[in-house]
Amino acid sequence: MKPKTIKVTYWIATVLFALFMVFSGVSELMMTEEGKQIMIHLGYPIYMLYMLGIAKILGTIALLQTKYQVIKEWAYAGFAIDILSASISMFFVGDNVGLSLMPLIFLVVMFISYGFWKKMERLKTASV
Repeated sequence: MKPKTIKVTYWIATVLFALFMVFSGVSELMMTEEGKQIMIHLGYPIYMLYMLGIAKILGTIALLQTKYQVIKEWAYAGFAIDILSASISMFFVGDNVGLSLMPLIFLVVMFISYGFWKKMERLKTASV
């Protein structure tokens, strides 16, 4: 794959994922009625919305910055935990399998972003 294709694919996947996470984080911070009902349904305290919202916005900033690689790694890990936890929680409260697997779509987009970020990093170190 050409370096330009890798870079473009990385940024497309990353921006799509970041937009979803920012939207999700802002809606959680707004404490929407739908968000509260989801937390109640999953058995979590409503104040978790604040923690998740702040974490998603900070994690998005960490993904979009290009200077601190370790922070970016932690953001990817945090998002993976968040998405897997959402899926597992939905399954264990009795939601149907299709609904429980829905968050994993975003995990796939995140892993595309992560994989192409790693390819870009390898290209940078190979050219130095």
